[in-house]
Amino acid sequence: MSLKHRFYLAPGFFGFANLGELVYFGHVRDFLIAELLRRNVPAEVHVVPSHPTASIRVRARDLHAVIEQTAQGDDGPLHLIGHSTGALDARLLVAPNVQLGEQLQVERYARRVRTLVSVATPHHGTPLASLFGSILGAKMLGLLSLFTLYSLRYGRLPLSALFRIVGAIVRVDDRLGWKATLVDQLFAQLLTDFSPERRQALVTFLAQVSSDQSLVTQLALEAMDVFNAGTANRPGVRYGSVVTRARYPSWKGRLHAGMSPYAQGTYALYSFLHRKACAFPEARKPTLSLEQLDRMRDSNGALPALRSSDGIVPTWSQPWGEVIASVRADHLDVIGHFDDPGYQPPHVDWLLSNSEFRRPQFETVWRQVVDFCLRPPLVMGRHDVF
Repeated sequence: MSLKHRFYLAPGFFGFANLGELVYFGHVRDFLIAELLRRNVPAEVHVVPSHPTASIRVRARDLHAVIEQTAQGDDGPLHLIGHSTGALDARLLVAPNVQLGEQLQVERYARRVRTLVSVATPHHGTPLASLFGSILGAKMLGLLSLFTLYSLRYGRLPLSALFRIVGAIVRVDDRLGWKATLVDQLFAQLLTDFSPERRQALVTFLAQVSSDQSLVTQLALEAMDVFNAGTANRPGVRYGSVVTRARYPSWKGRLHAGMSPYAQGTYALYSFLHRKACAFPEARKPTLSLEQLDRMRDSNGALPALRSSDGIVPTWSQPWGEVIASVRADHLDVIGHFDDPGYQPPHVDWLLSNSEFRRPQFETVWRQVVDFCLRPPLVMGRHDVF
């Protein structure tokens, strides 16, 4: 009898796996379950309820807690899949000799990990960390969190709220100030559309975002340089990555967004974030292997420019281990947050980037991830080589 494979999905920055129908990994989880069943692979898929913006160490403990709760029954292989910063949590958890707490039996489970997949992950940092690390940036994080949750719940924001959010962010960028009353009004307006129970869950979530934003500073370019120096890969674990890059904002993109004020507003927000994320300095450009570079080339054989990003994370910051797939997608497209209202349950694109990533591309990427995770190890002598 073959041992059961267990897959763990670790959410990224302000991930909200614990908010019921407000799904983060909903489409990914459903696809993995169906694909593993189709392949007759005995498996379980678990979503990790991580603290949204707490430190990587705290979030790694969240991941460990879920593994400990679910993986005690046998000695089967574990597969860790992290979107964005979720993969950094996983890397820290499996790093040799890591210390996450005296009472945690990390090695008991880390030795069972066979694959670690990072999806749109800032392995070498993101310039957005510096923006969100300011006092004004902390307020913006709260608004963007609520913006995301509301859009996933209802499909789109009221236009009045959308324009005020985008306008507030643009004013911050232009250093024209921030009015606390504006923040209060936006939160009050958006929260009224939820049930009392859901409103309380959202308030709790947003309180977590406000109370601990340690993760923000840890994603700065300099901080990730230190993280990488002290977080070694574990022998016996195969590391793979899904690399994303979105279209550059342009006037053509604005035309493509159409006449919808909502689409124009979300495209303006995407443009702002992309402009900040693409400021990746030449001095921080990582040295990649020939295999990684080959996998990152587009259909024309060209490598992404240094200023390429998925709107949140620079593309050159994302490769780690084998490049499983390199796709034209924004930061959330790749986990199913794109526009496809006809699919059930519907895909919702809350931040328009015009990257044209849809269900066929989604299924191809995640099928490649499953292929990577289930690939048998090469045996050389008495040792497994991954």
